Amino acid sequence: MQPSRDLSRLIEIMAALRNPVGGCPWDLEQDFASIRHYTIEEAYEVADAIEREDFDDLREELGDLLLQPIYHAQMASEAGYFDIGDVIQAITEKLIRRHPHVFGEEAARNAEMAKGQWEAIKVQERAAKAACKGDTTPSLLDDVPQVLPALARAEKLTKRAAKVGFDWPDLAAVRAKVEEELAEVVEAEASGNAAAVHEEIGDLLFAVANLARKAGVDAEGALRDANLKFTRRFHHVEARCREDGIAPAQAGLERLDGYWNEIRAADKA
Repeated sequence: MQPSRDLSRLIEIMAALRNPVGGCPWDLEQDFASIRHYTIEEAYEVADAIEREDFDDLREELGDLLLQPIYHAQMASEAGYFDIGDVIQAITEKLIRRHPHVFGEEAARNAEMAKGQWEAIKVQERAAKAACKGDTTPSLLDDVPQVLPALARAEKLTKRAAKVGFDWPDLAAVRAKVEEELAEVVEAEASGNAAAVHEEIGDLLFAVANLARKAGVDAEGALRDANLKFTRRFHHVEARCREDGIAPAQAGLERLDGYWNEIRAADKA
């Protein structure tokens, strides 16, 4: 079988890998649950390539990500649930339905109006989906995925609640809430109650996610950037330890802080 630019060839290759006669033993052992974490991982690798602006890597990572819906659809087809054609049909229907200003009679003068139409249609879709399941009282939060990273999910939950006015009036109010939650962490620590500390730190993180949303900052992205900055700076600390011929574990906090402050000052300069 030869490679191709045609999507149908990828579908054929996936079907061959899953063929009980002559297929790949590893691929034949997989199911939806075992493949799920690969799907999530590939999405993160696409995001990483975008952040690094490595477009050769992005091309490859998009291919890895594209394989995932093909893989899931192949297993679904084998089980008689649906096939890749059904997946494509569903997304094309959704895109046409959610863009009446492009494919219908409605007009959208700007991006904000288009977004408003999109959100209104999503509300209708959630209600219809809930009705199909027999739920006559759908929640605004029903389809916020449980598997999202906790920080991103907190931001999405509060964004949804804000749509009906359940939100802090301004950034100052959220900052005050963060300070309140931090004080409650201190109080819980003083009590020696580990469960209370756990709960209050969770509340603090939730409030910080709210603060990021209110400030127009992607909380998950901001934390990723902070992780990268910490990693880069700690690499400097390790390099300075090597220059001075001492292991980091034996350097002591004062010396490690000194190395850290070197790179911190260089960053600010």
